[in-house]
Amino acid sequence: MCLLCEDENSYAKYLEYLDALERAGKEPDPDKAMDMLMDELQKSDAEKFKNKSPFICDAIDE
Repeated sequence: MCLLCEDENSYAKYLEYLDALERAGKEPDPDKAMDMLMDELQKSDAEKFKNKSPFICDAIDE
């Protein structure tokens, strides 16, 4: 399943970007839109994990 199909937020951002280009009178390029979306998602993921420890302590089942 593709990224746009499994995440409504990503799909909405993708469509907003394409709509903004069309309103500006530019021809939207779906490949560039997908690249922009991936960059935005990577930035938001980086912000989520900023200042968090990479170590996770889970209980061990014995």
